[in-house]
Parts: sequence; C-alpha cells; structure tokens
Amino acid sequence: MKYIFISGGVISGIGKGTTAASIGLILKQAGYHVAPIKFENYLNIDAGTINPIEHGDPFLCEDGTEADMDIGTYEKFLGEEMGRDNFVTIGQIYKTVIDKERKFEYNGEDVEAIPHITNEIIKRIQDLGKNKKADIVIIELGGTAGEYQNIFYYEASRLLTLKYPSDVVHIHVSYVPTPQHLGEPKTKPTQLSVRTLNSMGIQPDFIITRSERPLDQRRKERLALFCNVLPENIISNPDLATVYEIPLVLDKQGLTEKILKRLSLKVSSPDVSIWKKLVEKINQPKKISVNLAIVGKYFGTGDYQLRDSYAALFDAIDHASWQLGIEVKTKWVNAQKVEKEGVSLIDNPDGIIVPIGWGERGTEGMIKAASYARENKIPYLGLCYGMQMAVISYARDVLGWKEANTEENDKKSPHQVIHLMPHQKKYMERRSYGGTMRLGAWQAMVKKGTLAYEIYNHSVLTSERHRHRYEFNDQYVKDFEKKDLIISARSKIENLVEIIELPQNIHPFYLGTQGHPEYKSQPLKPHPIFLAFLEACRKNKS
Repeated sequence: MKYIFISGGVISGIGKGTTAASIGLILKQAGYHVAPIKFENYLNIDAGTINPIEHGDPFLCEDGTEADMDIGTYEKFLGEEMGRDNFVTIGQIYKTVIDKERKFEYNGEDVEAIPHITNEIIKRIQDLGKNKKADIVIIELGGTAGEYQNIFYYEASRLLTLKYPSDVVHIHVSYVPTPQHLGEPKTKPTQLSVRTLNSMGIQPDFIITRSERPLDQRRKERLALFCNVLPENIISNPDLATVYEIPLVLDKQGLTEKILKRLSLKVSSPDVSIWKKLVEKINQPKKISVNLAIVGKYFGTGDYQLRDSYAALFDAIDHASWQLGIEVKTKWVNAQKVEKEGVSLIDNPDGIIVPIGWGERGTEGMIKAASYARENKIPYLGLCYGMQMAVISYARDVLGWKEANTEENDKKSPHQVIHLMPHQKKYMERRSYGGTMRLGAWQAMVKKGTLAYEIYNHSVLTSERHRHRYEFNDQYVKDFEKKDLIISARSKIENLVEIIELPQNIHPFYLGTQGHPEYKSQPLKPHPIFLAFLEACRKNKS
C-alpha cells in the first residue's frame, strides 16, 4: 500500500480538500484504486453538533456520518460514496485510546501520546486502505503546519515515512500571496511553513502553490532553493474559474507521472476526457440566466458573508445549471431580516429556496418566504427545514390555523403540524444530541401521478439522505389533503411524510422534501430535483 500525505501552509481554507480530491481523481483515472481520508483537528466526535457558521456546512454521508465539507468534495470528484472510515477527528482518536485504556487493552502500559495516539492514527489509515482494497491512501491533514492541535497527525506521518520510506509521498499545499502594493508573489510565508515541517522531521516531496495567478519560474526556483525541493516538483495551482479544472491543471504539469514514479508504480496517463468536457460545459457562455433567492439564517460571520454554510446546496445548484446551460445568480436573503422588514427584501426572483435550519431564530422569515412563493406562484424548493416551514405556512394561510407551528419552536401551539419524532424523545430528555438524529439514507415510496414521480423518472422507490429530529405530524394529514396539499412520498419503513407538493394546476412548482438531495448531487450526475427546479425557474422567467 502507498500513502500520500497532504498538508497545508500559511492559511486555512487554502484548498487541501480540492487538491486531495483532484490528486485522487487523476490517480484513479490512471488506473489506481484510491481511498481518501480527512483528519480534523477539533475534539468533536463528528461535525454534527458544530454551527455551520463556525466550520461550514457539515457533509452528510450515505451511512449517516456527519463529516467535514471535504468529504463531500471527495464524493463529487471521485464519484464514490464516502463514510465514517473516510473521516476522523482528534476527538475520535482521544476517545478511542482512552476507551481502550479503560478496558485494559494496553496491558498495564502507561498510555502516552506517542506511541499510542500516533499508532491509532496510523491504524485508521491502514484499516481504510485494507477495507477499501486501495492501492493508494490519500491522507488530508486538517489545519495548517505549526498548529498545536494537529501535531500528532504530522508525527504519525513522520513515523509512517520512517517505516516505509519508498511508499510515502508528502505534498505541501501552501499559499503564495501577491500583496497589491508590491505586485509580485512572495515566497517567504511558504518557506517558513516548510521550515515548520522540517522541524517536525518532514521533508515535502512536492509543493503545490496556491496563488492568484500562475507561479513563474523565478518564484519556483526561490522555493526550490529554500525548501529543498526540486524546481520541477513545485506545482502551480492558481485561482481558476472552477475547482473542477484543478485535476487538469495538476496533470498538465506532470504531477500524475511524478507521483507514480516517486512511489515506484507503473506510470499510466489518466483518462480525463469526461472531465475536460465538464470544464468546457462549465466555461461555455450561458444564453439564459435565472435569479434565485435563498432565504436562510447561516450567512453572516461578523461583517462578512459565508458561502460555506450552505456549500452542498450551492454545489447542487451549480451542477444542475451546468447541465441545463443556465447561468444562476443567487441572492442571499437573511431570514431574520425578512422576519423584521418583510418579503420586499426577497424582491421578485425566478425561484426561492429555503434550506436547512435549526431553532427559532429567523423561522418566521422563512415561513413568510414560503407564503410569498406560494401566493405569487414563484417556484419554491424547501429542503428539510424549508419543507417544514412550507407546511406551517400552508396551515396558517390555507387551513386558517394562525398559531400553527413546529413543536421545536412553540411547545404550546394548538396545531403542532411539525412535531418531534417519537423515538427522538429519549435522546432529547437526556440531552444526547450528537449522532442521534434520523441520519443517512432512507428509502421512500413515491406516489404515482405526482410532480415527485415525474422528477424521479417515474420511479416509485427512491432514496435520500436525512438529518432531522422533527417530522410532519400525521394527525393533520386529512386536513391538509382536503385543502389540496399532496403527500407525494412516504418512507418505506416508518411511513413518514418525505415529500409534500402542490398540484401543478395550482402552482407551477411548489415542493418540499424532508431529505437532502443537495448531498447526493455530483458534477457529472446532477440531482433530478435541482434539474426540475431550475427548469421551472427558467419557465417562470420566460
């Protein structure tokens, strides 16, 4: 088994995840079986309890794992499902080691960070490779070189390199800034970052530089001189129109061949023809554009707007828009402001999406958005919480239950049209929040003759990923159905309401899904719900 470690330097968010995924893609297309794994620095067992403003949108896997966004990037690039084996936090590592000590699995040894923590890290890497029958395991180290939180990951990398020197490659992804007042790229931050690596006993084989523009030969030679790396192994990864171009840029500089030679593997050129067609499609001028309003509550971080809080949603919109040849312009609308200032903030878009959410803050703004879309026949897509808000909106406006609400926000409401799932009560009572929701893939039966049935290509059985505690209250089903709301899908096992919609003779596209189609969308395989929604937005515009 071969190993590729990918570390980061200078700043976080520089693109280790897309780099790891891109390298995985070109090696896979060269005929090798790869398995990526991400090591995170936080003590959380998973990403499920983290506010999306803090660390971005947790990615939901098919097996129910609530992981880092980079796991979603791996899925999108490799076209393969990821799961709990592909995602590790330092909290998981500490807990595993402590649990083993409590069970006397170390036979009375004094348990220490080295070797017990590092051994557990190496075990996770090797177990993944064995379970996936991988030729190459790609290991992304969270954070940046020099942080105290990830030092054991780097030590594990050093120890594995020491044991298998010809089977390990270390790639350092680092930022090369170009200050505006200077006008030239500065290599010193990367030099210092590599020096930090050297101080931990690690010498990178390759440096991939992230910069605004392609790195010139002079800067490559400076980095080679001070970082003890061959000039030809300094790989430029400049800002691009789309991240899906990165594999092509890396392979064009010979990175695939260089990695395979370094690992003493048979050199084979990757077949990236499908990927080239994708990039061409992405970059092709679009003749039609639609405007979407996304009414959510996780956009703000201080004085700045944060895209990562809804990363999977924006990706899913992009994937569908590229296939349809539509340019999508998104307007981010703060639900709290809609709550206070009214729906005029939404303006007159071609479509409205209300995405995932938790708790009371901003929900009245989301409900108003659902009403606004319904009353003005604007295509509406409600995702999980957005589906629940659409149900509340309908109960208030159409059924006349002005105090209708979700049990999550108003336990005294006389019409809790959304309520806590019965088996969730035991978790809530003992404040067991982590990993206890209805998670992962669940199958649903789709009603024939509905919009959902059309979207799923006339399939009566479908599957989506879920992440929720509250559900449609079946006590009120007959009341809603009498007023034309359609229950178009129910879960196969528990018979829970999965999709609601309005008849197309009442509204051109009004659909809410309890599942999360955004997590299953891929660039080469856009999700049919987003394709249908954008098609409805295009029709609405025309």
